[in-house]
Amino acid sequence: MHLNPLFMIILFCNLQEIGEIMNLIERNIELMKKFETMINTADEKLAEELVDNNARFYTPASPEPLFGGEGYLSVVHWMRKGFSDVQWHITDLVADEEKAAVKWDLTGTHDGDFMGIKPTGKKISVCVMNFYYFNKEGKVTNDIAAEGMIGILRGIGAIKG
Repeated sequence: MHLNPLFMIILFCNLQEIGEIMNLIERNIELMKKFETMINTADEKLAEELVDNNARFYTPASPEPLFGGEGYLSVVHWMRKGFSDVQWHITDLVADEEKAAVKWDLTGTHDGDFMGIKPTGKKISVCVMNFYYFNKEGKVTNDIAAEGMIGILRGIGAIKG
């Protein structure tokens, strides 16, 4: 069997491109695993490695946007004030070459003031969804949280925010 040389070039180029895309996907999956370690340990070095300095985050922890790894970790510290044992665990992760969707299981004990609510001692386990976007250097540039039911409750005025 003789294959057309042009066909072979096209096939090779497509395989090379597919290989590059697969490498980016694998990179992004590994980055999210390191990100999980970063938020659970509040590791500043990892935050600097994983989060772009110009990344802008919006959160109830601050009326103004927060920037970079330091800004992201300020959200972690804010959560720890109300839940000193808070942990995030990846329960599902899907990635492409530009972004990752992560389903987190957030657990903790409400043992400190949180958004004006005094400690209750109650344990929480909450499903959280986030979408992370990466630049070419493999750093997080954006994090979008899916609000789900909380968004509905805010929308109807049942809770402030």
